[in-house]
Amino acid sequence: MREALRGGQRVDPDDLITRLDAVRRFLTAVDGHLPDERLVPAHTLVERAGTRLALSRDHTVVALAGATGSGKSSLFNALARLDLSPVGVRRPTTGVAHACVWGPLDGANRLLDWIGVLPRHRFIRESALDGDDESALHGLVLLDLPDFDSVQHAHRLEVDRLLGLVDLVIWVVDPQKYADRLVHTAYLREFHRHRDVTLVVLNQADRLPPAEVPRVLDDLRRLLDADGLTGVPLLATTAVDPSGTTELRASLESTVAERQASLRRLAGDVDTVVERLADLVGPEPAGTGPGAAGTRALTDALAGTAGVPAVTTAVEQAYRHRATGATGWPLVRGWRHLRPDPLRRLHLPGSGGPVGSGGPADEPTARPVAATSVPDPTAAQRSALGLAVRAVAEQAGGELPVPWPAAVTGAARSRLGDVPDALDRAVAGTDLGVPEQPLWWRLVGALQWLVTLTAVAGLAWLVLGYALGALGLPDPDEPMVGEVPLPTLLFLGGLLAGLLVAAVTRPVVRWAARRTRLRAERRLTAAVAGVGEEHVLTPVRTVLTSYTDARDALRVAAGKK
Repeated sequence: MREALRGGQRVDPDDLITRLDAVRRFLTAVDGHLPDERLVPAHTLVERAGTRLALSRDHTVVALAGATGSGKSSLFNALARLDLSPVGVRRPTTGVAHACVWGPLDGANRLLDWIGVLPRHRFIRESALDGDDESALHGLVLLDLPDFDSVQHAHRLEVDRLLGLVDLVIWVVDPQKYADRLVHTAYLREFHRHRDVTLVVLNQADRLPPAEVPRVLDDLRRLLDADGLTGVPLLATTAVDPSGTTELRASLESTVAERQASLRRLAGDVDTVVERLADLVGPEPAGTGPGAAGTRALTDALAGTAGVPAVTTAVEQAYRHRATGATGWPLVRGWRHLRPDPLRRLHLPGSGGPVGSGGPADEPTARPVAATSVPDPTAAQRSALGLAVRAVAEQAGGELPVPWPAAVTGAARSRLGDVPDALDRAVAGTDLGVPEQPLWWRLVGALQWLVTLTAVAGLAWLVLGYALGALGLPDPDEPMVGEVPLPTLLFLGGLLAGLLVAAVTRPVVRWAARRTRLRAERRLTAAVAGVGEEHVLTPVRTVLTSYTDARDALRVAAGKK
């Protein structure tokens, strides 16, 4: 049974370039998120494909690959109709690749330099004696590879390297070892996505009785089907008879004429890489990031770590401390200054510049803020923050395929070392809203001074009267208000009025202090939420965006719209 090399579906160069660009975008998207060892084939593809497309499109590189004794070199010489590759009894005979170029050698030199065939092993198949007999193969670069089962390990490494660079592979097997396990498991099965650029020949068919050739070909076809190479052309050849390579030569002529082998090979390489990467992406995640519950839990944990409860308590105490100092009775007001201001004790001024959205000042050139003296977080608070970050990562990456959840977790934790300083700066840079001297404080304070001065004036008047009486001087008549002397009324009235003003002011101060505390709590919560957004949520969303970009890029690389 003989089959000619059938051309597969034509590969559009623009479509191929689009798919390769998609692989590049995939690599860019996953850079730093996925293990490098999973991406080596994709990086190799991008590098090789870019180089191959930049080199000659007018040449088709075909490799003869086979085991020791399969007759590759003899077949190589028979196709070239010249003795170019050494043939001998000692094995292995072929230790390096030999190349035969049909047409001018200059056009193929850059390609052979890239493949790695030494200049002394390059031959040109061009003779005036041939006339136009070889013109149908112009553009063919035929390689005779080393034996892949050679006892020399370096030979197999060279074969593996060259098989990744050639456009079309002709697997040469012989009647004795065509079912060899190595050739099928290690090589032919790996080429199941390169069926369009794979051809198998049963060489040395002349060693079989004519009646046995179809039976052996049928058995070989069965093995190829099991390898996933259904439909791959299978030919019988012999190097000792000039007519034994006629069909193979005709297949090569049609392949060279099509100028599609390099594109099909690269398309097959893209298919192989996409297949290996397919498990790295899955369905679109249900959400684009952590949910509201996870974000709230993270903010609460950050607030605890930042000492927000202690700061808000200090805000309320500082308001009452300052308000009482400004509106209290002037005669005892000085005692307040002996007690430290609760906010300044934490190195927090309490009020700052203009505030935008409840956080630190929005000025792009904001001045540096000093470190605070807020108590360090407890072990329980640090543990709560770690659990909140972990919950955010699990919620965001739980639906993603391995190893993306680990990448999300790593991103969520990547900047935790910067969080304490960031929280301290956020707290120090937040306008806590504690006023220094609001108008109503000044009005009440002025009223307290007025009634105090009234009491002092009445007291002075009374003292003056007692002094005059003690010196025997005439006591001036004291004006009366009803039955009460005016000096006494001024003194007692001033005292009572001061106490009354203080009593009325005290609940107002407590109410205003609570409002100030709530306002400061909202602003501090917004500030620490900004730290969580920058240091935890944004890195997580970056990974999720990379996943989406990688997923979309891989779909394009797979040829899906």
